[in-house]
Amino acid sequence: MGSEVMAGNTQSRGDELEERLINFAVRVIKLTASLPKTPAGKHIAGQILRSGTSPAPNYGEARGAESHADFVHKLGIVLKELNETSIWLRVIERSELLKAELIKDLIEENKELCRIFTSSHRTARANKK
Repeated sequence: MGSEVMAGNTQSRGDELEERLINFAVRVIKLTASLPKTPAGKHIAGQILRSGTSPAPNYGEARGAESHADFVHKLGIVLKELNETSIWLRVIERSELLKAELIKDLIEENKELCRIFTSSHRTARANKK
């Protein structure tokens, strides 16, 4: 019974993270729609749309990985895309393409997701050895 409970907790934690990533992707989609239709706005919209919507499906792939190495690799992709999104959010903030209060919460969620997946990736890599 103990291992069933443990597996259930892992599953629900994984489901929770996947939902957060999906919600994050939806927020990025909405953010891109509100960026100005200038050349810079369109360029950044395309970049952050790609990087900000990528972590959710990549995490889904990691959860179904065929090997531990595949799992670690896909978690690394999730983290890489979250880090790239963080940079684009800071570019949007500093260039004042959107008001800071409109992206503040998204920046905070991105930071928290980066912390979670940095830790998960580090743990997964350590467990590989």
